[in-house]
Amino acid sequence: MLPDLPDIAELGNTALPAATPRALSRKQKAAIIVRLLLSEGVELKLADLPDAMQTELAHQMSTMRFVDRVTLKSVIDEFVEEIEAVGLSFPGGLEGALSVLDGTISPATVARIRKAKGFNFSGDPWETIAGLDPNSLLPVLEEESTEVAAVLLSKLKVSTAAALLGQIPGPRARKLAYAISLTGGVAPEVVDRIGRAVVERLDAQPSRAFADGPVERVGAILNFAPGATRDDVLTGLDEEDAAFAEEVRKAIFTFANIPERIDARDIPKITRDVDQAVLITALAGATGPLQKAAEFILENISKRMADQIREEMANVGKVKDKDAEEAMNTIVSAIRELEAAGEILLLSGDEE
Repeated sequence: MLPDLPDIAELGNTALPAATPRALSRKQKAAIIVRLLLSEGVELKLADLPDAMQTELAHQMSTMRFVDRVTLKSVIDEFVEEIEAVGLSFPGGLEGALSVLDGTISPATVARIRKAKGFNFSGDPWETIAGLDPNSLLPVLEEESTEVAAVLLSKLKVSTAAALLGQIPGPRARKLAYAISLTGGVAPEVVDRIGRAVVERLDAQPSRAFADGPVERVGAILNFAPGATRDDVLTGLDEEDAAFAEEVRKAIFTFANIPERIDARDIPKITRDVDQAVLITALAGATGPLQKAAEFILENISKRMADQIREEMANVGKVKDKDAEEAMNTIVSAIRELEAAGEILLLSGDEE
């Protein structure tokens, strides 16, 4: 005989047992949170995690299939509770701490800390390299193997790579240009190792009291010095150290250098970044040897705009030397800013 069965009505009044969340490890819970955030379109910077942790996360996600709603809710609730319990967080590792302190402690102190603790870079090395002064990369391009230098050039902005290549002697530059054509088959992990090696090499260099070399510092000062002062200083430098004086002349860029060192096609970019009243003052005050630079600018903008500026120059009449020099320095500053941003390139001055 069949056992006595409960009445149908009694079954309807009986509560079903509540579903319980699955027991999961912390690694499994982390994988669930990452999967959930990615599915919601959240961009996670997982590349900043140590390689071992990234590998473990990928392995953990590969072993999981389905998670029921009850378990998912339990994991989310636990995650939210932990986040809300955090009052303050600190970056992991030495690089994270130095990143937070960037700008508040001196470069010399940073160098001493890294030297004492040992350098252990984490994150994307190419992001760090992209933010460096391009000139600091020249020793790497000149001294490292052709393959390493070619990868470095390939990872830089095109304008930055072009400027650096222009500073390398011809035979070496030609070798690097050819080597770039062979970098297509380089494995991503090799590119990453090269980036880390470059960062470590640059970090190992002794810190300097000045960010720029003496040629750049003297050139920057003379850029905005009155013309008479600039000529007098250069004459004195010729007597003291002719080679140094010649390097300084190359580093100097003034209004008079525009025809030799600016590509004619870049003139419209420059004039767009300069207030028209300033441009008119500079051009009207460009007399004598400076008139060549003024004509170069007028010849390489639209005819309508050039005619309008010439008319305004005629109305302005004679411009005070001080006002003209200030206006010309403003134009030079705009050119320097465009060059720093990679928008234009300064020519060497030895070519048309």
